[in-house]
Amino acid sequence: MQGKLVIFSAPSGAGKTTIVQHLLKVFPDLEFSISACSREIRRGETFGVDYYFLSIEEFKEKIANNEFVEWEEVYTDNFYGTLRSEIERIWRKGNHIIFDMDVVGGLNLKKQFGDQALAIFVMPPSIDHLESRLKMRETETPESIARRIGKAEKELETASQFDKIILNDNLERALEEAENIVGEFLKL
Repeated sequence: MQGKLVIFSAPSGAGKTTIVQHLLKVFPDLEFSISACSREIRRGETFGVDYYFLSIEEFKEKIANNEFVEWEEVYTDNFYGTLRSEIERIWRKGNHIIFDMDVVGGLNLKKQFGDQALAIFVMPPSIDHLESRLKMRETETPESIARRIGKAEKELETASQFDKIILNDNLERALEEAENIVGEFLKL
């Protein structure tokens, strides 16, 4: 059985992960798609829970073997992607899939799966808000924050290409809106 795909995309720090984690508690037939990446594992992260952490060589080998539904090189030698085996694993269980990914990956999945996928863009209140959230995480260097903010400005320009946009200027309202949108889509 093929289920549906719910894709949440946003600039880093916009709150998409918080919304996705909430929806996973609300909808028992939604399962999180774990992405693969070539970056170093961060403190507190677990292989196969947060990401499938691959070396650059392993990632490129899987690209060559067509093992990804979508992938991109976000920064030089910094790859992210969705493994075909991950989608198949979740569908075999009879679940729908929810994704937390950057805008390029989200739009690529939407193009591939069409009406079977719902692509939602989480809009931050402002770039300044994003920057302060990234600083609060204390996982980023000033250089990586500057790089993410530069990327965020470009990502905001893609919002209109998504099926829905949720403005995250009030978390409770954003969570409620996400529940309503996803609930409707899963009923179809």
